[in-house]
Amino acid sequence: MRIVLGPMEGVLDHLMREILTEMNDYDLCVTEFVRVVHQLLPKHVYYRLCPELQHGSRTRSGVPVNIQLLGQDPDWMAENAAFAAELGAHGIDLNFGCPAKTVNKSKGGAALLEFPELIYQVVKACREAVPEQIPVSAKIRLGLENPQDCFEIVDAIEQAGANELTVHARTKAGGYKASEIKWEYIQQIRQKTHLPLIANGEIWDAADAQRCIDVTGVESLMVCRGALNRPNLGNMIKHNHTPLSWSQIVELLLVYSRCEVNGDKSKYYPNRVKQWFSYLRQAYPQANALFREIRTLTTVEPIVERIQHHQSEL
Repeated sequence: MRIVLGPMEGVLDHLMREILTEMNDYDLCVTEFVRVVHQLLPKHVYYRLCPELQHGSRTRSGVPVNIQLLGQDPDWMAENAAFAAELGAHGIDLNFGCPAKTVNKSKGGAALLEFPELIYQVVKACREAVPEQIPVSAKIRLGLENPQDCFEIVDAIEQAGANELTVHARTKAGGYKASEIKWEYIQQIRQKTHLPLIANGEIWDAADAQRCIDVTGVESLMVCRGALNRPNLGNMIKHNHTPLSWSQIVELLLVYSRCEVNGDKSKYYPNRVKQWFSYLRQAYPQANALFREIRTLTTVEPIVERIQHHQSEL
């Protein structure tokens, strides 16, 4: 079994990757996306998003990190893919799955699912621009509204020469609704393509992971939101570990706080830690009371103080 820690815009930054890969046996990470429009982005953009580039494109615990690009212009996507590879990226991942309106209105992410020919051109241009030994992968949803569209999309990506494909088993219209998950389509895709597949969507615990494998026949899984709900989800799936206790979660919050405050993103800390709480609250009811204490706070010190006080009362 192979477990990939997926990208989550605005939440799963390099500091979160460090924490989660140190405590889980992940096989691969994918960064938040780099938005490519009509330019070759400067080096500092890549280093800010993926400081692991300066360490062999691996986290401190040795997990390889692929850089994700999002855009619709084949030439500029290819130039940026080649530059990321030159900077040392372990692999290049192309985002055709993001459902965010701000991204889709400029024809990025899942908006491209309507245009398999353009997806083909983007993937082909990037594959040709990147050295052969560096993998080029893609991430898709099943389509805009009709999941049957996935077969034409997958064929375009395979014909373009991609090395691997992650399939989020919902359409763009399905958003993140649990009722919209359609793992059975990944099983059908598997029968029609030679591309190595990674299954994604609604994997919250080890039981979900096993059901996904049983339905899809795919043993490579990507976890995203579940990895924030249950910070040791990777090892829950791989090694049947029990979920962390609430006291362990509080300690992890303090570790994360120290990393963020001492890192280059301290000004984002209040928003990011609150976003993490929005996930933790789904798995740990105890998080609700602590979240209410920090919800209106906007600076680092009082938030950390509340978490430390909470820990002292456990």
